Amino acid sequence: MTVACFDARALGLLLPLHLHLGPDGRLRSCGPTAFRLLGAASGAADFFSLFEIRRPSGLTSMGLLQQVAGQRLFLAARHLPQTQFRAIAVPLAGEGDMLVNLSFGIDIIEAVRRHALTSADFAPTELAMELLYVVEAKSAVTDELRGLTLRLQGAKSVAEEQAATDMLTGLRNRRAFELALSRMIDAAQPFGLMHLDLDFFKQVNDSLGHAAGDHVLREVARILTVETRRGDTLARIGGDEFMLLLPGAADPARLTDIAQRIIDRVSEPMIYEGEVCRIAASVGITMSGFYQTPEAAVLMQDSDLALYAAKHAGRGCARMHLPQGMGQGAGQAP
Repeated sequence: MTVACFDARALGLLLPLHLHLGPDGRLRSCGPTAFRLLGAASGAADFFSLFEIRRPSGLTSMGLLQQVAGQRLFLAARHLPQTQFRAIAVPLAGEGDMLVNLSFGIDIIEAVRRHALTSADFAPTELAMELLYVVEAKSAVTDELRGLTLRLQGAKSVAEEQAATDMLTGLRNRRAFELALSRMIDAAQPFGLMHLDLDFFKQVNDSLGHAAGDHVLREVARILTVETRRGDTLARIGGDEFMLLLPGAADPARLTDIAQRIIDRVSEPMIYEGEVCRIAASVGITMSGFYQTPEAAVLMQDSDLALYAAKHAGRGCARMHLPQGMGQGAGQAP
């Protein structure tokens, strides 16, 4: 099979990735894109020293190459091992010359990026650049959608966090606390529960104003954070009411000690704009271990009963609720 000969310029325009081989396998000329890729190595170099024909294997001479004329070849330039080529070789009119035309095949996108190729490196009729424009457009849209998804996820996370947070104190709100309590019960893990209410808080609001009251609530939240662990759940569930969920706290004495430390800290004077705010705290305590089958509503009710007992005992103290039959009644200290 032979083909007609073209002058070098016309052939380079039609086939910018072609190689013109002489009978000895040396390059007589090559297309502009092939020259750009091969560089100085293209000057009268031996084709088989420049390229490794990987399929069909074993093609190491012009005689063998002529035997596969018209068949698809897979090869790689030895100095560009990461760039894979598809090729076809055909004989030219003359004494054993051959034309080898290269293409990038499905690796064209990576080849364009790796070698900074442009539309000028392809034949005018080549659809490669249109394909690349589509790919780049799709990539840009995909990146934008990914960014939008991340922003939406971030906004969703922020919204969820805000929905679970008491905005004044930064603690969990009642809804978030109830969810945490339900998850703890479902996990069948031991825990302690405290219900804290501020004593004399109304007097601060009435005498010094709501700004002073807000300052006191933020200070109480700070004290609770300092006196508990990172994994504990602290919540403001009402005006001056707080709940504490303490995973793993299964010792009544330990819970009473934590409550007393909080009471002592809350009872210290708090200064707001030069004025002294004095409050106290009453705490009701219960534990999951007191119940054969803990229920959130019962635990909350019993901690409230213990809080009421602490208030009745004179405020500024802690009381623990023990279910009936455990030897001590509601509001009794262990």
